[in-house]
Amino acid sequence: MLLLNLIVAGALVAITFAIHFAGLVGLSALIRRRDMPHVNLTTVAGQGLAIFFILISLFALHSVEIWVFTFAYLLLDVFPDIETAVYYSTSSFSTVGFGDVVISQDWRMLGAAESVIGFLLLGWSTAFLVSVSAQVRTFEAHIEQLDDKD
Repeated sequence: MLLLNLIVAGALVAITFAIHFAGLVGLSALIRRRDMPHVNLTTVAGQGLAIFFILISLFALHSVEIWVFTFAYLLLDVFPDIETAVYYSTSSFSTVGFGDVVISQDWRMLGAAESVIGFLLLGWSTAFLVSVSAQVRTFEAHIEQLDDKD
């Protein structure tokens, strides 16, 4: 059973990492677009809205990844219903692990793998958010330099 756990976990690692990579590449491409007239990054409100959009996007990305695990648990018949599966997946992915819903002994390595994957992906998102915030601050400093020259 351990080998099956590792095979399923490996497949889910590949799927969730691919989803996360594609999501961050898409967000990066969106951030780099210069022809967005409805977003004014020269204002505090515009910068705040941009960061808020990125936060919502990252939350959506993690939600998709949690649902990937949820459907895997349902396909493997680990949990009796979708509510239990999504609850367990969310608490495991976020590494909270309340313990009120416990995975069967047969699949506990998969649950542990989800925690490690969630930890890595949440860290990756945090690094991305810090990087974007630094870019916004750099852009703001550039605007301030232009204002000082006038």
